[in-house]
Amino acid sequence: MKRIMVTGGAGFIGSAFIRYQLRRDPGIHIVNFDKLTYAGNLDNVKDADPARHTFIRGDIADLDAVLAAMEGCDAVVNFAAESHVDRSIMGATEFLRTNVDGVYCIVEAARRLKTERVLLVSTDEVYGSIDTGAFLESDRLNPRNPYSAAKAGGELVGRSFFETFGVPVIVTRGSNTYGPYQYPEKVLPLFLTNAIDGEGLPIYRGGEHNVRDWLFVDDHCAGIDTALRRGTPGEIYNIAGENERELITLTRKVLELTGRDESLIQPVPDRPGHDKRYAIDCGKLKALGWQPAMDWEEGMALTARWYRENEWWWRKIKTGEFRAYYERQYRQRG
Repeated sequence: MKRIMVTGGAGFIGSAFIRYQLRRDPGIHIVNFDKLTYAGNLDNVKDADPARHTFIRGDIADLDAVLAAMEGCDAVVNFAAESHVDRSIMGATEFLRTNVDGVYCIVEAARRLKTERVLLVSTDEVYGSIDTGAFLESDRLNPRNPYSAAKAGGELVGRSFFETFGVPVIVTRGSNTYGPYQYPEKVLPLFLTNAIDGEGLPIYRGGEHNVRDWLFVDDHCAGIDTALRRGTPGEIYNIAGENERELITLTRKVLELTGRDESLIQPVPDRPGHDKRYAIDCGKLKALGWQPAMDWEEGMALTARWYRENEWWWRKIKTGEFRAYYERQYRQRG
């Protein structure tokens, strides 16, 4: 592969994947296609080599724009998504448009252009909650919020284009991803930046012991790359960090890393349909040669250090639209 289109390449995982590809393969050219919604940020790719990175502003739900951008690309990797559960509960329209209609435009463009590989980045949340054990790729989908339902819908659109038209679609389902450049609506960067400023950490009352598996962003990118290059079209691959932690454990680690105490913990009402535990088995991807490499303690320390050292990046984000969202989501409810 010499030319890859990355949709959502100005977002958190998409930009990390671009940086990963440019480091890994000196012969690669990336077409970065991003709508630049509130979470898209060109600062995330400001150091990308312009000779090997082309940015195009566009919407994946615009078929003509997708066709034009994808022309000449060997593969497309779709990161573009509305991805925050809390926002999906406030209103699901954009989630359905981007996560379902947008995927249709990508696979339809791939069908017309005969693109060699199409990888749809999905989430472990499509499985729903599990009390014990871990989900396999063959387990049934049971999404329990509008975000995960929209992601499951996009997967099914992709699957239908593989079965009906032979479009070479591969799906990855990743667990909770963390690391530098993550938009601070998500729990870890929100807690880190709030703790740095001595602000409260809004923890869901009743969700303190909910469990998530934490996957460092570079490990996630390596897993996606493995599936893209070695995976079989029509298949699904789980990508797990194998670092399960309760929310209260994550919260206390943030306090430790920022030198704060538990007086900052601010209970707020739990969100509707809050899943208790996510866990996925990634043996299928490991069989292709991938392994998660980042230790959770090391990854957390690295991430906390990045947010301390890069206030220029997140301080300008935590104003305007973000501040209005934060007040509505936490302070007015708390």
